[in-house]
Amino acid sequence: MPTSEFISCVDTAWLRMDRPNNLMQIIGVLMFEGQLDEERLRNGLRHTISVQPRFHQRAVLEGGSYCWRHDPDFDLDQHLKRVILPGKAGKIELEKLVADLASTPLNHQRPLWDMHLTDTSLGGQALVVRIHHAMGDGFSLVRAMLTMMDNSPQPVTPIRPKVAPEPADEEDDDDTPHGSRLVKAGLKLTGTLWSKYVEVLTHPTKAVDYLKAGRDVASELCNIATLGDDSPSRLKGKTASSKRVAWSEQIPLPDIKAVGKVLGCSVNDLLIAATAGAFRHYLEEKGDDVDNIEIRALVPVNMRSPDDDGALGNRFGLVALDLPLDIAHPLQRLYAVRDRMQALRSSLQPVVVLNLLHGLGMAPKAVQQQAVDLLAAKASAVITNVPGPQQTLYLAGARLRQPLFWVPQAGDIGVGVSILSYDHGVQLGLITDKKLVPDPDQVVDRFAVEFEQLLLLVLLEPELLFDPNGLDALLG
Repeated sequence: MPTSEFISCVDTAWLRMDRPNNLMQIIGVLMFEGQLDEERLRNGLRHTISVQPRFHQRAVLEGGSYCWRHDPDFDLDQHLKRVILPGKAGKIELEKLVADLASTPLNHQRPLWDMHLTDTSLGGQALVVRIHHAMGDGFSLVRAMLTMMDNSPQPVTPIRPKVAPEPADEEDDDDTPHGSRLVKAGLKLTGTLWSKYVEVLTHPTKAVDYLKAGRDVASELCNIATLGDDSPSRLKGKTASSKRVAWSEQIPLPDIKAVGKVLGCSVNDLLIAATAGAFRHYLEEKGDDVDNIEIRALVPVNMRSPDDDGALGNRFGLVALDLPLDIAHPLQRLYAVRDRMQALRSSLQPVVVLNLLHGLGMAPKAVQQQAVDLLAAKASAVITNVPGPQQTLYLAGARLRQPLFWVPQAGDIGVGVSILSYDHGVQLGLITDKKLVPDPDQVVDRFAVEFEQLLLLVLLEPELLFDPNGLDALLG
């Protein structure tokens, strides 16, 4: 195994994106029933470290380039720590611990991750995980964490639980024109980075229209560059270093799928629409004008191939989604999200942004910061949806009851929404800048209500779904 390897350009971009007001750390909380066997937990971590070299490597600058280098002084005790929650050790205290860790930088003299095990009054222990975004994206880090998991409370060989397909892409087919265009753009722009992706998604005899791909890419770059800045709102402004976090209760995934099937929308459409509705209600409660507002969210799109080997690293693009906060009608808001996401998924925005990050990783840091600021000014939030395993999992003998995670935000974006499914349930995690949104719990409490509105429409008044006048009267 090599002791040193170059950090990819994309991962370098994320490594250099750290700022005191927005650290590039993915924060996760694994909530368990009962107590973990700490010796088994350590053995599970040792196994993960043995199969994922990033967990024992430091990020170092050598000769002007960043490298992953083995840490000869690696000590598991420096990465797995015990902490004691104050007071009642309940949800409020756990949220404060997570917020404090989200505002505290990782030690760059060590591998860029740590875990904090704590006792809670919530029915069991919690494991708070911090991993730098340079090590990987949410899709790959979920898989890495699963290497520690078992499918029973008894000591067994660690399993490799299958992660469900990304809800947003359930209806996509590898042979669709959309998949073909992404592949063409990848061939045009990144060469070897896309070679494996091309092998999976294309037929060897397919011709590649480089000229058309080039025109499409130029058009997408122009679209991104000419996006207007978001409307002024309490969701956007100069961020500070203090964070707040909150999370919702779980919503049954079968209910979401059933509603989506009736309404002709994907799981992802429903979850984003519920999030948009929760933000609208929050701003409305604060007395803000919600009928003439434009709020944009950056939404990650997984660019990994179906047979991806689970290697760490960042392989995702971004699309800029205009959230329909100005639409009061929940069904109309849902259909607006669906239509906008369909248009974005058929565009080249994800691959263009991925290649933009690739270029920024090669550019001087000052240039990268200017580009990130320019992109961040066009959005108020980041919304990500990562599908987790749909079977019950155990770690060190304890049942994993609820996993949560929070994504970092670049530049001065002060709101991050993370949606994660697990064991036939879905939960939302929200991280905010304390100065902008000091009470994120008011947003997450509304998340389930927004979905329940759509569920009730389907269950109680299905004949009104296609009768706008009757539906308006019912909702009124």
